[in-house]
Amino acid sequence: MTGASTTAPGRLAPPAGAPRTAMILVALATAGLVVSVQQTLVIPLLPRLMETFHVSVTAVTWVFTASLLAGAVATPLLSRFGDMYGKKRMILLAIGTLAAGSVVCALSGSLGVLIAGRALQGVSVALIPLAIGTIRDAFPAHRVTTAIGVISATMGVGGTVGMLVTGLIADRTTSHAPVFLVAAGLALVGMALIAVCAPDVGERPGGRPDYAGAVLLAAWLICMLLAVSQGNAWGWTSPGVLGLFAAAAVLCAVWVVLETRIREPLVRLSLLVGSRSLSANLASALLGFSMYAMFTLIAGFIQAPRDELGYGLSGSVLDVGLYTLPSTVTMLACSVLAGRMAGRIGPAFTLAVGSVFAGLSWMWLAFSNAHVYDMLAFNAIQGVGFGIAYAALGTLAVEHVPMHQSGIASGINALVRTTGGSISGAAVAAVLTAYTVAGTDTPTLAAYELCFWITAAGAALAAVVAVVHGVRHREPAA
Repeated sequence: MTGASTTAPGRLAPPAGAPRTAMILVALATAGLVVSVQQTLVIPLLPRLMETFHVSVTAVTWVFTASLLAGAVATPLLSRFGDMYGKKRMILLAIGTLAAGSVVCALSGSLGVLIAGRALQGVSVALIPLAIGTIRDAFPAHRVTTAIGVISATMGVGGTVGMLVTGLIADRTTSHAPVFLVAAGLALVGMALIAVCAPDVGERPGGRPDYAGAVLLAAWLICMLLAVSQGNAWGWTSPGVLGLFAAAAVLCAVWVVLETRIREPLVRLSLLVGSRSLSANLASALLGFSMYAMFTLIAGFIQAPRDELGYGLSGSVLDVGLYTLPSTVTMLACSVLAGRMAGRIGPAFTLAVGSVFAGLSWMWLAFSNAHVYDMLAFNAIQGVGFGIAYAALGTLAVEHVPMHQSGIASGINALVRTTGGSISGAAVAAVLTAYTVAGTDTPTLAAYELCFWITAAGAALAAVVAVVHGVRHREPAA
């Protein structure tokens, strides 16, 4: 494998006069917030983008899925680079790519260019595991879990902020450009805070980048997601769809062989499917499936005209963000409490508790979705679930690995979570396009409710996996 080696292995100590941990956490949380904002700010615009570019639900969903796909590939690559060249440098690179992608999106005049810009933005998803690795390097051991909980909470808070920002702007203009210009400005603020406050610490074991592994990972993920998203349009037994699934299987097999044979792989399979890693990563993928489904489903459901379709809340783009405010409050509160809960019962059982709440929120919406209070209750319960679950998941992903592998371990966990989200976006789009109102491309209520049940099942399975992990690897509470 080609590539330049890094400098000699070593561990950088915090420089003299290093920022206090409080300022480090503020800088990392702000950067994480900006990343989460970019993930969701486009969601309320999807119905409008369908009209602007005259495309189908399946096509416009790639505006969201492209970001997740790019994040899935970039996360292990930049996490590896973070262990090689320094996490702070890679955090700055990730958020700088977000700023560049935002500008491309703002200037886009076609769906293809918009998707390309969104892919650039998606690279910034790698920032979250890099931030978690930085916390583990820079914080005292007794504060790590709580700090990870705060970073994890920014995922939900940023998601709500993104929808609110989009709603406020969309009420005043029909152009999508201002939304992305705001994202570019927020990215620059995040870069400034990281440059000033974040330390450059952590072990650097050296090594070479696995570019071939990154290309193969991207290739089989693209084939798989294209097959899922085009299944209804082309036919699930059509040569195109079957060929894509076959190509995904072959490329995945080649990727696995490569990662087991090279000295410094992009993804260490022991950290992906090892005895302690497999269950944590499987739970992460299932939670990613459940969480990212919300972004795809809820915006369309809230904006569906109830008088015409018999379901929906006839809401505006701004209403999409307002309905998610309860999840921000409960997620913030519960992510902080999750650290104490993990100290008492362990991160695995804490993850199970959060997953149960996440599943209950989807069950509520599957049973009752005709009223405003249904949507508010759904978001409040889901905030509890994901606030607890993601805080625990961040700890579960890295607690069993050496310090010098914390970045890549967290990155692999984020990779499978993002992959789960990518599959979720494609799968939800497939269901919504399979069951439509006669003579239209509009999904039926039954299509939405089926998606609600599917995502509830994903969260329930995550809870089961977490309990099994906790029983198999029971340790004394911290």
